Amino acid sequence: MNHTVKKTGKKVVLASSVAAALCTLLLSPLPASAQQKFVSIGTGGVTGVYYAAGGAICRLVNKDRGADGVRCSVESTGGSVFNVNTIKAGELDLGVVQSDVGYNAYNGEGQFKDGGAYKKLRSVFSIHPEPFTVLSRKEANVSSFDDFKGKRFNVGNPGSGTRASMDQLLLAMGLDSSFFSLASELRPDEHGPALCDGKIDGFIYGVGHPSANIQDPTTSCGAKLVPLTGPAVDKLVDAHPYYAKATIPGGLYPNNPEDTETYGVLATFVTSEDVPEESVYNVVKAVFDNFDDFRRLHPAFANLKKEDMAKNGLSAPLHPGAEKYFKEKGLL
Repeated sequence: MNHTVKKTGKKVVLASSVAAALCTLLLSPLPASAQQKFVSIGTGGVTGVYYAAGGAICRLVNKDRGADGVRCSVESTGGSVFNVNTIKAGELDLGVVQSDVGYNAYNGEGQFKDGGAYKKLRSVFSIHPEPFTVLSRKEANVSSFDDFKGKRFNVGNPGSGTRASMDQLLLAMGLDSSFFSLASELRPDEHGPALCDGKIDGFIYGVGHPSANIQDPTTSCGAKLVPLTGPAVDKLVDAHPYYAKATIPGGLYPNNPEDTETYGVLATFVTSEDVPEESVYNVVKAVFDNFDDFRRLHPAFANLKKEDMAKNGLSAPLHPGAEKYFKEKGLL
């Protein structure tokens, strides 16, 4: 009887030891490499370069997730303004934003005047230049922007950087949407087909080049690039540091052999100061440590330079995570 009790007691002790060990294991923090951190990136329409940029960044981040534990997802969104507002609401971690929209958000100007300055906005790095690209239906006989008077024109979807810039341009010209017989608000994936189907006569789109969004209508229905120049454009470029004049090279798109003069902004990658330093550091590291791979992921990235991306077009202060990486690599 005593012998049996001793054996039972030993079993109880052993079971208790195992349970204690399991509890210790479960309650102990996992090593950093095993803790999965999720970051989400807001982009734009699926045919635009923003979506390609977000996808390229996520691809590089996810390639290294075994080492740093960061898992990245990309979301198609309404564009720059939407991305800023969604980052502000804490529903996105990072987003691609036109440099002018970022400036207005940080300073509480333009489309962010009513909501006030978003001082928690932080820059991560700039990406590609984005000329404002105006395309017309071949049959519309348009050679300058003034020729769109009384015609059907897509001014951009609400919440996009293109729409915000279009509103600013019309204001500088002393015009409003009544200049057009129809001011449609189609998304970027809709305006090319609408142009070729004869539903609109033209559209404007801030986009990096070359872009499939411009390639498709120039190829399929002979759409024409229209210059965006004149006193109003000069005034905007002189008054705002985030704007610069740009040229879309002749021959880049079918049926458009001549250079097209316009102006534009830079696409920038932004976040909130509330996003952890380590997460942003790891995202920047994934892109810049694999820079040649990143540049190959889209033709619009081919001429990017690290030094420029660390400082050009940044409309808000650098996030500490980005700043840490750039200082380590001597880019600041």
